[in-house]
Amino acid sequence: MRKELRNILWIGLLLGSLILAVLVGWRQFRTASTAAASAEIIEQGRQVYADQCASCHGADLEGQPDWRTPLPSGRLPAPPHDASGHTWHHSDDVLFRIVKEGTAAIVGGGYESDMPGFGGVLSNAEIEAVVAYIKSTWPERERAHQESVSRGD
Repeated sequence: MRKELRNILWIGLLLGSLILAVLVGWRQFRTASTAAASAEIIEQGRQVYADQCASCHGADLEGQPDWRTPLPSGRLPAPPHDASGHTWHHSDDVLFRIVKEGTAAIVGGGYESDMPGFGGVLSNAEIEAVVAYIKSTWPERERAHQESVSRGD
């Protein structure tokens, strides 16, 4: 009886380890596959950015001047999306939701922003492409940090 119990425990431990390894491997695969966007997706994102985002965030992702200083309306100017800004501090999910729903909807608490949601204008694939394009312009340090944030590390 003891030997059977020990065998059952070993089998359970092995199965649990196998399941854990598969889950960790899948998460790493999913993160790597979404982090490395294709050149086509990045180019699509560049085009959508030029058409829909550059008028506020700048043709070179530089944002509006003095983006940390509130405007007379109390709202902040459009921030840069290059490495000088804070975009790379947010996960892919947060970036996607800000573009889709607008900053105020994501921040909540009565926060006011001039950043509207583009969910009625852009498809999910176009939003993902814009995020991929922006990320593709960052230096390695910022990309690595943002990937870590997206994974929840």
